[in-house]
Amino acid sequence: MGAPSFMFSTLLLLQLLFASLPHHCTLTYTAGGTWQLLQKSIGISAMHMQLLRNDRVIMFDRTDFGPSNLSLPNRKCRNNPTDTVLRVDCTAHSVEYDVFANKSRALMVQTDVWCSSGVIMPNGNLVFSPCRTCDLNEIPNGLTVKRWYASNHILPDGRQIIVNGRGQFNYEFIPKNIAANKINLPFLLETNDKGIENNLYPFVFLNFDGNLFIFANNQATLFDYEKNIVVKKYLMIPDGEPRSYPSIGSAVLLPLKNLKASAIEAEVLVCRGALKGSYLQSLKGTFLAVLDTSRVMGDMTLLPNGNVLLINGTGPETAGWEQGRDPVMSSILYRPDNDISSWFEVQNPTTIPRMYHSTVALLRDGRVLVSRSNPHTFYNFTGVFFPTKLSLETFSPAYLDAKFDNLRPTIIAPKSISMLVTMFAPAFNTHSFSMNQRLLILGNDKVTAVDNSTYNVEATTPRPGTVAPSGFYLLFVVHQGIPSQGIWVKLY
Repeated sequence: MGAPSFMFSTLLLLQLLFASLPHHCTLTYTAGGTWQLLQKSIGISAMHMQLLRNDRVIMFDRTDFGPSNLSLPNRKCRNNPTDTVLRVDCTAHSVEYDVFANKSRALMVQTDVWCSSGVIMPNGNLVFSPCRTCDLNEIPNGLTVKRWYASNHILPDGRQIIVNGRGQFNYEFIPKNIAANKINLPFLLETNDKGIENNLYPFVFLNFDGNLFIFANNQATLFDYEKNIVVKKYLMIPDGEPRSYPSIGSAVLLPLKNLKASAIEAEVLVCRGALKGSYLQSLKGTFLAVLDTSRVMGDMTLLPNGNVLLINGTGPETAGWEQGRDPVMSSILYRPDNDISSWFEVQNPTTIPRMYHSTVALLRDGRVLVSRSNPHTFYNFTGVFFPTKLSLETFSPAYLDAKFDNLRPTIIAPKSISMLVTMFAPAFNTHSFSMNQRLLILGNDKVTAVDNSTYNVEATTPRPGTVAPSGFYLLFVVHQGIPSQGIWVKLY
């Protein structure tokens, strides 16, 4: 019997539960998944990455450290008289990558976007509307204050909220719709370790009730951004050690389930991080061991079947230049629905170290795109520990193995939805955090057999709002843990 095909139709509350995992976890070794090198060099070092609704991925890097390895088209040049390294730069620092053609094109970026943040707007745009010839559309004075290492999240009304940034213990909104657009948030000052910070790129997630869950350093709060009040303060993370930049752990909002229940339970998984003081010690050449929760500078990516991929990163290190020492080559699969003894499963290793400033994105076909590694101030390819990497590769989780082809569902008519149906909000990834990442498990309301391998399935999508803000999502059908290729859908 062939792989099942599905046709699908539509018809979602949440308590926030802070997930504190044990310090020691049991790893099982199954060596699943495969790696594929797509391009030896895309010409730039992709510090930031975002999948767009047309299956293209925007990547960009800082612009103030000299030329890249990719020329701008049509003799374009970036002219910046304040640039201390290269005032006239005719090379690209951003590309648009076409996933299915495996080709990229250079984009012009004038502003220095080093260590920036972002999120897809409800109309599917990231700074510009995606098309085959579009370029970046820069907005002068788009922010009220300068923000470096901030975090963004889309809100139910379509605005973005931008939280924190170096020296900015506040938040603001895009588009600007109030006169006083910089609003102080004392929690950010309280979690700032003097001289180290340890609260940059805070982990921000939207709760079902419209409040924000914000994790910074070693603490978390539930925050009403409309009234500027703390709704709840959670207990400090058990070991008290920092997880935020530059200690650079990672976090993910686990898949939201039981969306028709009177109360939906939300869990945030916080992993990795460095011991307090690691950053200052590393500047002296001493590298302290990482916390027992695996590695630092890794990424966590939600997969269509509800599992979480822990990928990239290093051992004893914190974020910073010239501090890469011990790359972790194997990924780990976290399966939240399994028994605790089999939560974590080690996957096949890559051959390319992915350290500081590496990036990831889940693609529509279920692969995970991986790029960049540059623990150096400039592009540095020789005579250093772990040279700059400009390559692009994918990790294919085991569910893409050919032996599962007979289980892999195919969506043939996007009129409704079937089996286990999931919706994924593509994330803006940088510095080990995927902003706005979200996976909804819709389940199914009704499954009807059309023939031996074709089914109609009805599932209820949430109305646009706090559970699922308006915008573009990737929709998957999952059969016995094996996801279909996704299709783009829009909630509005």
